[in-house]
Amino acid sequence: MSQRSLPSSVRPTPRLAGLACLIAGLAISFGSPGQAAGPNDKVYDSVVRPFLVKHCLDCHGEDAAKARLRLDKLPPEFSAKEPSGSWGKVLDKLRAGEMPPEKRPRPAPAEVRQVQDWIRAGQVAADEAQQQAQGRVVLRRLNRVEYENTIHDLLGIDTRLQGLLPEDESVGGFDNNARALRLSAVHLERYLETADLALDDAICNDRDPPETLRKKYRFRFKGNGQAAWTLSKDDYEVFFMAGSIAYSLRDFAAPRDGRYRVRIHAFAYQSEQPVTMRVGAGDIYALNGTSATAGDVTRHLVGYFDVPPDKANVVEFVDWFHPNDTIRIDPYNTLRNYADLSQYRNGKIDMAEYTGPGLAVGEIEIEGPLVERWPPESHRRLLGSLPMVAVPGAKTKRKYRMDPPRPLFVVSSPEPAENAERILRKFLPRAFRRPVTDAEVKPFVALVQSRLKEGYTFEEALRVGLKAVLCSSEFLYLKEKPGRLDGFALASRLSYFLWTSMPDGELLDLAAKGTLVEPAVLRKQVERMLRDPKAHRFTENFLGQWLGLRDIGATMPDPTLYPEYDELLKVSSVQETESFFEELLKTDLSLLNLVDSDFSMLNERLAWHYGIPGVKGQEFRKVKLPRESGRGGLLTQASVHKVTANGTTTSPVLRGAWVLKNIIGQPAPPPPADVPAIEPDIRGAVTIREQLAKHRQNASCASCHAKIDPPGFALECFDPIGGRRDSYRATVGELVFVDVAKGWRIGFHKGRPVDASGELANGKRFRDITEFKRILLEDKDQIARNLTEKLLVYATGSVIRPADRAAVEAIVTRARAGNYGLRSVVHEVVQSPIFLNK
Repeated sequence: MSQRSLPSSVRPTPRLAGLACLIAGLAISFGSPGQAAGPNDKVYDSVVRPFLVKHCLDCHGEDAAKARLRLDKLPPEFSAKEPSGSWGKVLDKLRAGEMPPEKRPRPAPAEVRQVQDWIRAGQVAADEAQQQAQGRVVLRRLNRVEYENTIHDLLGIDTRLQGLLPEDESVGGFDNNARALRLSAVHLERYLETADLALDDAICNDRDPPETLRKKYRFRFKGNGQAAWTLSKDDYEVFFMAGSIAYSLRDFAAPRDGRYRVRIHAFAYQSEQPVTMRVGAGDIYALNGTSATAGDVTRHLVGYFDVPPDKANVVEFVDWFHPNDTIRIDPYNTLRNYADLSQYRNGKIDMAEYTGPGLAVGEIEIEGPLVERWPPESHRRLLGSLPMVAVPGAKTKRKYRMDPPRPLFVVSSPEPAENAERILRKFLPRAFRRPVTDAEVKPFVALVQSRLKEGYTFEEALRVGLKAVLCSSEFLYLKEKPGRLDGFALASRLSYFLWTSMPDGELLDLAAKGTLVEPAVLRKQVERMLRDPKAHRFTENFLGQWLGLRDIGATMPDPTLYPEYDELLKVSSVQETESFFEELLKTDLSLLNLVDSDFSMLNERLAWHYGIPGVKGQEFRKVKLPRESGRGGLLTQASVHKVTANGTTTSPVLRGAWVLKNIIGQPAPPPPADVPAIEPDIRGAVTIREQLAKHRQNASCASCHAKIDPPGFALECFDPIGGRRDSYRATVGELVFVDVAKGWRIGFHKGRPVDASGELANGKRFRDITEFKRILLEDKDQIARNLTEKLLVYATGSVIRPADRAAVEAIVTRARAGNYGLRSVVHEVVQSPIFLNK
């Protein structure tokens, strides 16, 4: 990221100008809630009111002192707030069979259906009235992930920006929901800052390309204590154990930011099988423990690589380095295959006597920053070939210790007013993702021209205009008109659904021609977009929120109870779920595989963890699951087990609620505020099932736990890191040792036995996770309905509303006819009236 130090004769971009433009551009009307609507009053008087009097008002009427919901004063009218309103709560209770209570006389099914139908009709009528006037989706701001991707694709830069913005709230399970994306004073401040940073990176202030470094390096150790785990052998340095700070390449530090190509010559030492090499990158001082800098800018994982015993092997990758960045290399799972390491600790023996496998690293070739053209694409995309002139006596600011100061150049123009207008006219349609009128261009041009008249340089004045564009409401918001989406609004909705970013040139061209709205053209574009690498953003963000994979690192498992947990298992478990979803999507396999499947996507580390033989190497591949493995589908994947546990223990309540919400689509009600949480006993004296049995003796808790606990019990055969278990691990008790990977043994205390059986609220029993999955698949439509609704919420930025139900059911019906193919369901979502209308 370029940082400039301007002389006093060169004015900085004024903050007040950008702030004024931002505030003016964000004077937005969000509209008001829908008008009240009422269903057929005759039905209310003849059916609904008598039903309430007979079955409900004893507990929810005037004489019920503790009634939370008074139905005697509930008017027969509906608003767009349903189904979250009072009538929506009545419908939920009737649909679930929870009201009237069990001890009360049960109404006839036909009576219940009549009341339910009346409520649904009222909800739909109110919702349709609002949608006709305002649309189902309110004005939506880009969330911070969408904002960063849009800036990257618009300007052609890689600057990390989302971390500078406030975290987005979540509604309906997703942070792109329009009602969650509020705008605060903090947002206003941060948008100004991020626009400056983005333009700093996009506009080049070096006239000449940076010198490309091409150099070979070697690790050099001189026998200190840290090097006791290494061995110098010929032209190689052999690493036997991970964790030493000496494994950072201290002779190299990136001179400036950019893309660097790294080629590592390495081979497996004293091993006929490949060994795994971990490569990380980051600030050289942080990697060596001499910097207090923290965060993802400091260090990040490049990847895990399989290194065969062949000496000619080269591992090559290209990574983005910041100034001062270097690499760190660690062997993975080499010394661990010895049960007793005490004799090797603290360099007590000469590593030349060690006969186990190691990682031999030779030359490391580094080339960069890689420059294909100069000025870079981001600069040319904005400014074309305008000349650059030196600022007398000015130097770029030294932000990093090893970043040398350079002469400062700025973009110049012989016709500043004309060129500024030309640039803005070209930039605005791309930034606003639609054609712009002369009236829309005029304020930005006037802003630049006013700065030019004040004596600002061409680049400074132009930056004011560009910054104002990036802070305007037309850039920050997805604006749609009620009714059918036009081609440009549809292009944006489609691109933010599948790419989490702005539409590309092809989508905008089709929108301009008016053909994108045609079903055949739309289907062809969905196919093209799903084949594009940017579609992985959809997988990452949709699964990250739907399944909670973003929280995979929120807790760290207790190393005493789960010593086998490591970084590779963490990243592999997330990649399994993402690769599994993408395999279903790519080949249009049935979405029912999400509940149960005969395959998964595994690498060697995950196969070790699952006890599945025959998988070698850290590359992911499709693996047929042995029947006895107990695996198959999301509910048996380690990522799900990790995010539904606290790292030390599992709770059937948390896992059961997760299954109800994310897989079945029937979320449990929130717990009462005055009921304490149940903490599992890690001493092993009592099981969580026994604790819950005592908890359910409270009548007010029993009804909810009858629905929540059984799905959680089914997952009790999986520990907090996704391993199969027959008994809990505890801090006291019988000490056992288990071989988990290549002879590596772990020890833990054995606790009470695990019971993964249960009985669902409908009376159906299961003995284990396999039978539970079989019960879930008895209602295939509900599994498809749930995923359809999740996709629609994510795609449109609005929760499912009563008027949407018919369209959802139509998608489910077509999905059933097509064997519930996942790719087909995505197509149906895009072609649905919910997606095609505001």
